[in-house]
Amino acid sequence: MDINEGLPAIESHRDLHIWVIENLRMVPVPEKAYGNFFEKHCYVALHLPQGLKATQGPCGDLHYWVGKEAGAEAQDAAVASVRRLQVTLDGVPVQHREAQGHESDCFRSYFRPGIIYRTGGLACALTHVETNLYDIQRLLRIHGGKHLSAREVELSWNSFNKGGIFLLDLGKLMIQWTGPESSATEKARGLALTRSIQERERGGRTQIGVVDNEVEAADLMQIMEVVLGCREGGLHATVPVQSINQLQKASVRLYHVSEEEEDLVIRELATCPLTQDLLREEDYYILDQSGFKIYVWQGRRSSLRESKAAFGPALGFIQAKGYPTYTNVEAVDDGAESAAFQQLFRSWSTKQRGNKPRGRISKPVQGRLDVGKLHSQPELAAQLRMVDDASGKVEVWCIRDSGRQPMDPRSHAQLCAGNCYLVLYTYRKMGHVQYVLYLWQVRWPERGPPRPPQDVEAVNCNAEELDLTRGGALVQARVAMGSEPPHLLAIPQGRLLVLQGHMGHSGMEQPAPATRLFHVQGTDSYTTRTVEVPARASALHSSDIFLLVTASVCYLWFGKGCSGDQREMARMAVTAISAENTEMVLEGQEPPLFWEALGGRAPYPSDKRPPEDVSGFQPRLFECSSQMGRLVLTEMVFFRQEDLDKYDIMLLDTWHEILLWLGEAAGKRATAVVDWGQEYLQTHPAARSPNTPLVVVKQGHEPPTFTGWFPSWDPYKWRCWSTQSYKAVLEGSLGTIPATAELTAELDTSQQSSRPGNGRACPPTLQTLKGSRDGSGKRLQLGPEAGDASPRGSPRPAASGSLRREQLMHQAAEDLPEGVDPARKEFYLSDSDFREVFGKSREEFYSMAKWRQQREKQQLGFF
Repeated sequence: MDINEGLPAIESHRDLHIWVIENLRMVPVPEKAYGNFFEKHCYVALHLPQGLKATQGPCGDLHYWVGKEAGAEAQDAAVASVRRLQVTLDGVPVQHREAQGHESDCFRSYFRPGIIYRTGGLACALTHVETNLYDIQRLLRIHGGKHLSAREVELSWNSFNKGGIFLLDLGKLMIQWTGPESSATEKARGLALTRSIQERERGGRTQIGVVDNEVEAADLMQIMEVVLGCREGGLHATVPVQSINQLQKASVRLYHVSEEEEDLVIRELATCPLTQDLLREEDYYILDQSGFKIYVWQGRRSSLRESKAAFGPALGFIQAKGYPTYTNVEAVDDGAESAAFQQLFRSWSTKQRGNKPRGRISKPVQGRLDVGKLHSQPELAAQLRMVDDASGKVEVWCIRDSGRQPMDPRSHAQLCAGNCYLVLYTYRKMGHVQYVLYLWQVRWPERGPPRPPQDVEAVNCNAEELDLTRGGALVQARVAMGSEPPHLLAIPQGRLLVLQGHMGHSGMEQPAPATRLFHVQGTDSYTTRTVEVPARASALHSSDIFLLVTASVCYLWFGKGCSGDQREMARMAVTAISAENTEMVLEGQEPPLFWEALGGRAPYPSDKRPPEDVSGFQPRLFECSSQMGRLVLTEMVFFRQEDLDKYDIMLLDTWHEILLWLGEAAGKRATAVVDWGQEYLQTHPAARSPNTPLVVVKQGHEPPTFTGWFPSWDPYKWRCWSTQSYKAVLEGSLGTIPATAELTAELDTSQQSSRPGNGRACPPTLQTLKGSRDGSGKRLQLGPEAGDASPRGSPRPAASGSLRREQLMHQAAEDLPEGVDPARKEFYLSDSDFREVFGKSREEFYSMAKWRQQREKQQLGFF
């Protein structure tokens, strides 16, 4: 295959590089054309984040994109190019196979506000986008959620439907038509893509009009009818968009791939939940996520690594399974796994093979915290899960009989396992009062029936009442017994005590037994809790510390595997239970009364409990929506604050906890946010614990434990955004129409031509258009008939061929006659003057490349 010998240069100052496969060679795509993809071509995209390369070690993504009309040779050339780049880059990037219309969230995240699919290929692909090209008529259908795409469709009313967003691009005027069933979110995102086209392809020199209501926008509708004809009949019904929900993604299967003689043999190895130790560095694996996505993992010592292209076995697997040809494929190397791949496993250690962690990760709390650092370094607060040093104001309520009863401050640190509690923490940040409300609940069983619904409802109702009294400013963290975050444990300074039983209005409902056993866990004030457990020998563990309370003496039992930090914290924690008559006992040296109090000796775990290693997991941000009652997620890879919109509900998974962000205009969907968080955990392929804390964060009240996960955060951003409604954004987007006479002529010409679909010619003929909005800010409207007087303050635009060359040549923009577009001064020459000045006809001139046109105009004084 004739692939160019030398690979194209990769500029170090750019994150994203894109090439189009042209004549089986990689040809760079102009940066201004990024996001435009021709359906007859294949592309190669390389993303190397500059901000991460120096600090997080190997990272990057390498994609090849296949247009729906691309030929087999172009696809083979793209695969070969990817493989050569992979070798040149020393195997660092994750490799992806992308198919038009079914791209991965990673690929789509590069192109904000969206991707544009363009018809055609070969001859026109190298041009991609010509700025200031106005000789165009096309209809784009805009669809999607956070990741928008626009595709050219038939220029006809037949293409429209009630729920769609369509863009009629007329060069000097772009009209966004929004279906009556489209949402405000879809309208705003469609407008963002429209404005992006305005800037990238027209240099901001075209006007945007929006049809939200056909009756109110009659002027724009008349323009559309000039192009499309009069619409006959009603609009088509909304086309439902089928999305893959989380339940459909829940199943994962791991396959081992080996080579026997000349054949590849694929055998199923395991199903979810998967563990990292299943992957051996001398082997090659395929991981199938419900047919939604196929992963290839290549061990660093695999014999197949060099002999087979990464995508070959995966594509054969897809064919054998009968999956769609557009199924996404991601190939990862041993030691360079993506976050999406890692989180398909129950646990993932970056230290298992000596790998360096990639991206933002969680860290354990070490030493004494400096509150000043937490406020000035939100990334530290997020990683440590500490909004401050836990020295703020604390109020605690116990939920009883569906109401809340305030607790004595002296017993704030003593909770009963049979009750639910509300812990309100108040602190100050940047001079403003901030709140965190912890909803401490009975632990959700890993298996078996869920929590009593009346308890859950009572906690939620009381939490909402407290939120209303604080102006809706509470960050609500739902935590379960045993899964308390470091900040909640730090409030009682490591002295949190959880007792068995249920607390009533007059105290414990049942008297405490004479013998009680308490399990002390933790190494510092941010991790230590003491929990009452059944008083029997089988509850002991050699890695931990236990306090045995009897009627006559208290034994503080130290397991052989406990550390000095554990012993120090235990001595402090048990003072809340027994301040006197505490006898220290080492494992193996217990007196007979110790075992007698526990009902006799019994086997108990003696192996050393390894600390949970989640250092390899990176935070991931998703947009939440619902389809047919099921949660649908769209990931924002390389996320930033700009990905949050007031209409959104977002889910930020840091693995330790789930943070759910509510935009101020989320509306009724906000009531389902906690259910969505629980569904996310229940359907996660890694069998996540249902007791993972769920934290609800509202727009404008984000704590540092949320903002610290973003590369940068502007706390004042919402002040200007919150008052900017869709209507305000719409009004701010409308520009002016230059050279309206040209547009009028073009529209008149298209009106006289035949139209496809159900459009027919309309009786009235459009003559002129007002060129801009006047000072009153009115929408674009139809102007007077030819020959009528122009309205006061609105100069009539100059017409084609109406001006002498002396009025145009070498004239500054402010010296030109009224109504002349400075970017197209040559348009106003007569045909004879045009040919005399440029030495060619208009048709010959406009058929030249754009840069040649600009050069000639500059040489002749028309630039």
